[in-house]
Amino acid sequence: MDAMLKSNPQDQQMGNHSGQETSPWASGFGMKMEAITPFLGKYRPFMGRCCQTCTPKSWESLFHRSIMDLGFCNVILVKEENTRFRGWLVRRLCYFLWSLEQHIPTSSDVSQKIMENTGVQKLLSGRAPGGAGEGQAPDLVMKEVQRILGHIQATLCPFLLRLFSWALLWFLNRLFLNVQLHKGQMKMVHKAVQEGSPLVFLSTHKSLLDGFLLPFVLLSQGLGVVRVALDPRTCSPALRTLLRKLGGLFLPPEANLSLDSSDGILARAVVRAAVEQLLVSGQPLLIFLEEPPGYPGPRLSALGQAWLGLVVQVVQEGIIPDATLVPVAIAYDLVPDAPCDMNHGLAPLGLWTGALAVFRKLCNCWGCNRRVCVRVHLAQPFSLQEYTINARSCWGNRQTLEHLLQPIVLGECNVVPDTEKEQEWTPSTGLLLTLKEEDQLLVRRLSRHVLSASVASSAVMSTAIMATLLLLKHQKGVVLSQLLGEFSWLTEETLLRGFDVGFSGQLRCLAQHTLSLLRAHVVLLRVHQGDLVVVPRPGPGLTHLARLSMELLPTFLSEAVGACAVRGLLAGRVPPEGPWELQGIELLSQNELYRQILLLLHLLPQDLLLPQPCQSSYCYCQEVLDRLIQCGLLVAEETPGSRPACDTGRQHLSAKLLWKPSGDFTDSESDDFEEPGGRCFRLSQQSRCPDFFLFLCRLLSPILKAFAQAATFLHLGQLPASEASYSEQLFQFLQDCAQEEGIFECADPNLAISAIWTFKDLGVLQQMPSPTGPQLYLSPTFASRDNQDKLEQFIRQFICS
Repeated sequence: MDAMLKSNPQDQQMGNHSGQETSPWASGFGMKMEAITPFLGKYRPFMGRCCQTCTPKSWESLFHRSIMDLGFCNVILVKEENTRFRGWLVRRLCYFLWSLEQHIPTSSDVSQKIMENTGVQKLLSGRAPGGAGEGQAPDLVMKEVQRILGHIQATLCPFLLRLFSWALLWFLNRLFLNVQLHKGQMKMVHKAVQEGSPLVFLSTHKSLLDGFLLPFVLLSQGLGVVRVALDPRTCSPALRTLLRKLGGLFLPPEANLSLDSSDGILARAVVRAAVEQLLVSGQPLLIFLEEPPGYPGPRLSALGQAWLGLVVQVVQEGIIPDATLVPVAIAYDLVPDAPCDMNHGLAPLGLWTGALAVFRKLCNCWGCNRRVCVRVHLAQPFSLQEYTINARSCWGNRQTLEHLLQPIVLGECNVVPDTEKEQEWTPSTGLLLTLKEEDQLLVRRLSRHVLSASVASSAVMSTAIMATLLLLKHQKGVVLSQLLGEFSWLTEETLLRGFDVGFSGQLRCLAQHTLSLLRAHVVLLRVHQGDLVVVPRPGPGLTHLARLSMELLPTFLSEAVGACAVRGLLAGRVPPEGPWELQGIELLSQNELYRQILLLLHLLPQDLLLPQPCQSSYCYCQEVLDRLIQCGLLVAEETPGSRPACDTGRQHLSAKLLWKPSGDFTDSESDDFEEPGGRCFRLSQQSRCPDFFLFLCRLLSPILKAFAQAATFLHLGQLPASEASYSEQLFQFLQDCAQEEGIFECADPNLAISAIWTFKDLGVLQQMPSPTGPQLYLSPTFASRDNQDKLEQFIRQFICS
């Protein structure tokens, strides 16, 4: 941050919220501000290094410390200096001249090369199943191949691409304040291009605009036209025709047919040939690993995994020696096209509806200073071949959630099994099922690994910090001067944890910008002292703030898991409403903490945690414990007769433990490694700890409360029912509870779906076939009210009121 302004926090009572609603950008804040030096000076954390365990060579070769100091550039800021011409007319036509100077390769023989592909030729000659040898004439098969190829892609139109780039640049400058990109991250990508392997960008998916914005950013940085694998569900047929000419790729519907279907075999062969030709020619490819925004379902995209599986297959068969994968993340202050009603499915976007949406957005932005900021993050590239070789050695045995957690929930067992959780919510497509089972597992874990890296490298925007403070600490309102001080505090805590923030400037201007973007969800009241009071609007406003605050969760995820685990450990010892001093008396052993953290890790969905597949749960437990100690919530307590915590003398390790693989120190070896099992901790008695502990617990409260309410709903829901019907029932129940209790952050359809899928994995709900389709049933084990209460009690132990 260049400079920040903050005021001294004032301890003012807010019992009197009377006053007229006002706007900060119209009347000013009415406070004296003093300049302070920003945290960490001018240096920001550099994020996005690749995994040192899975790709150690890439970690060393594609990075240099000098790139950390290169700073940012505004991609959509195009001036006279960005063109080859000068003059007053150039200054007015610089957007158009810039689009004319972009290098757009043309190739008219792409279709011919795909037709000459070995797999396609086998189909045409009848030497492969599904081809001309199964009662179909070669001419008919040729026409079918051309039809499928036309559905996948089209020849690029340079004139249309230049025209669209000019129009998009003009539109983005009226929609966004800036689109920031780190020059050092771009330098890493350019260095990877020099290696000679094709680039495959694997991105998060926050907005439908991502499919236009990211290719534009990469084109402006000299990477050429990027082919984008788009979701056909989000586009009408007419829009798909246009997007193919702009570089879009669409999967034909026949590719998802059964493995023995001749139409499916033909479509999958053509798709694979198109991907082979794309990678051999060296063109960049962009794949979205997340489902489209607003899509109710798993976070990982089945379509993205299918495209990534094709890339893995091409590399493993030696058609190209290697491919370079680049994790990409994009962060918005506010998502431009965020759906207002998350409970309804997405309707395909058509040409006229898209043009009308653009026109409405321009009308809303005309003469308005509420434009949002955007950050594009390119993490460190890494070799797919290197990951494939090293990642297989990290695979271990896994068990379902039913085997891991159900006996503990029912009180039948107290020992957590020494194995990882197997949880896969993303359905497998026809393209992925054609791979070997081992390769399918490789693709799933690679996609989860890359998505985890993308989310970890994404910066935290000002709206996420403001929404988190209002939701978790000040739902009844807060004086603006106090809110500014806490905004500065949370920004520093974010930077301390190695996460970047997507804003800079003066604190007063940041607050003005952020509150103007959140104007639909907050109320500003002027009190008689001349200060302003910020009050979140109840109802849907809190639900929206909860979605924004989820962007901050990865920053504090380890501490939040640890805080909720400590809450669960103290639940049976100290009353929840008891004073902090009483809770600090309790000794917490390391083994007990490990067990509670493991239980919570098993309960929470992997779509939320996004753990790296190469990291074991026990390593994650140690990381959580280290974070709690580093942030000052836990302090080591030396029990009588134990070795002092500060004693760094050589410990006795058995031969068996000395030779155990890294990351495999489990509780089963606690007899050989005496020190960790004997360590104890207490909650710190520092004055700031109670509020910070409550803040961390409330980060996970929405999903935990939704799970607890879903357990309450088990005896109220109408079963058997289809999954969609039961999701609607549960979502309606969450809305009713929100109206009664005022906990609107839990009234989210995605939380309802996550609860249902978690209960299916846990063995609470069972899905069985029926003439009308799959139906959900309550399992016999949880048919009794007693076991339902045990499940609810198990979940509520982690919730801090």
